[in-house]
Amino acid sequence: MQVTRLPRDPGPAGWNRLLPDPPPATPLEGRTTADWLVIGAGFAGLAAAHRLSKLAPGDRIVVLDAVRVGDGPAGRNSGFMIDLPHDLTSDDYGGALDADLAQTEDNRRGIAQARAMAEEYGLSAEAFAPSGKINAAATPKGCAHNQSFARHLTAMGEPHEHYDAGQMQEITGTTYYQSGLFTPGTAMIQPALFVRGVAEGLRAAGVTLHEMSPVTALVRRGDWIASTPAGQVTAPRVILAVNGHLNSFGFLPRRLMHVFTYASMTRALHPDEVTRLGGQPTWGLTPADPLGTTVRRIAGTGGDRIIIRNRFTFDPSIEVPPARLRQVALTHDRAFAARFPMLAGVEMACRWGGRLCLSRNNVQVIGELDERLYSACCQNGLGTAKGTLAGGLAAELALGVGSPALDRALAAPRPTRLPPAPIAQIGANLHLRWGEHRAGDEL
Repeated sequence: MQVTRLPRDPGPAGWNRLLPDPPPATPLEGRTTADWLVIGAGFAGLAAAHRLSKLAPGDRIVVLDAVRVGDGPAGRNSGFMIDLPHDLTSDDYGGALDADLAQTEDNRRGIAQARAMAEEYGLSAEAFAPSGKINAAATPKGCAHNQSFARHLTAMGEPHEHYDAGQMQEITGTTYYQSGLFTPGTAMIQPALFVRGVAEGLRAAGVTLHEMSPVTALVRRGDWIASTPAGQVTAPRVILAVNGHLNSFGFLPRRLMHVFTYASMTRALHPDEVTRLGGQPTWGLTPADPLGTTVRRIAGTGGDRIIIRNRFTFDPSIEVPPARLRQVALTHDRAFAARFPMLAGVEMACRWGGRLCLSRNNVQVIGELDERLYSACCQNGLGTAKGTLAGGLAAELALGVGSPALDRALAAPRPTRLPPAPIAQIGANLHLRWGEHRAGDEL
C-alpha cells in the first residue's frame, strides 16, 4: 500500500517549545530488520512499544515517526488524561450507563499504563500528576449540564464534588465561572514532556526509535516491509498507531472523521501579573458544554502560563489552510479576555492546531487489519487515555494476551460509514458551528 498523505500539523506545538531542544533526530537510513515495527510515536505507539518490551523481552522493537516526538498530535492536546466518559457529541459528556461504566474501566487501564511508564522512567509531577480536573460552568445552562452529569456520575457510583462561584474564584483567580464539578480520577500531564520522557525511557530500555522517518509505503512479502524516504524496515509484525492517518494507509475509507481543535498559550506571566491573577498555580478546566473552552494554568518549565483551547473544524483532507490559525485566534483572544480581564495586555506566545480522529458511533479501531498487521487507532477525542489503552491492547492482541478490555475492543462494531464527502464536510461543520453558538459564554 502506498501512503497517500503524510502528517501536516498547523502551527508550532506549544508544549514542546517550552522544553529544551532535544538531541538531533536519527532518521532511518538503509535497510534493517526487527521483530516488531510500530508506526507512530504518540501515546498509542509508545504504549505499544512499552507493552511489547515487557511481554516480549529480548525482541527487537523499532518505532518510526514522521516528525519529532512531541511535535505531532501527542504534543498538541490540552493534557487531560480523563478516566470518565467524555463523549464530545453529547450535551454533558455522558452516555448509556453500561457503556460508560465499561469506558471508564478501559480509560483507567490506559491511565494505569501511563502511570507505570511515568514511574518506571522517572518522570516528574509536571509530566504526569493524578490531580483530577474540574468541569467549569460559566452560565446557568452550563450549571445544568454539570448537574446532569453529576446525576449520571452518581448512578455510576463515581465520586464528585460541586464547587460554587467563590470556590472557583479561589482556584482560578477569575470571577467568570458560576460553578464547577470536580472529579478526582483525571491525570494532568505536560504532554510533550510526557511523551519525550517515555521515548527516552524506551530508548534506554533497548527500543530503537527513528524520528523524521515517515512511512511512505507498506507491503507484505512474507514479512512486512515499511519504506521511508531513506530506508526500509522488515518485520513479521506491525502495529499501526497513526490514529486518523489509518485512512492514509488505505483502511476504513469514509468511516473516520478528521477533526482539528486549536489552542493558544500565553507568554510567561510576570510576577505582578501572577499576583493580579491570584488563585492556585496549577489547575485544569474542561467546559461544562463539550464545545466550550478548555483552560489550563501551568507553572514550571517555561514559567506561569495560561492555555486556551476551543473551536473544532471538520477537515477530511487531514490538514487545514494556513489562515485557519489566524481565524481561530480571534475566538481564543475573546475567551481569554472575558475570563482574565486582570491580564489585559498579556500576549499569546504560541498558537497551534491538533488532529483528532472520531467515529460516528464512538468506537475505536483496535484489531488485526491484515495478517500480522494490527491497529491502535481512532481515539475519539481522548487520545491521551484511549491512545495509551489502544497501544497496550494492540500489543497484547499481537502476543495472544487476553483481557476483558481486549474482548470489548474486538467485539466493537466497525466505525459507521460517513455520508458522501461534500455532505459530510458541510454537515459536520454546520453542526459544529451551531453547537459552538449554543455554547454561548461557555465558549
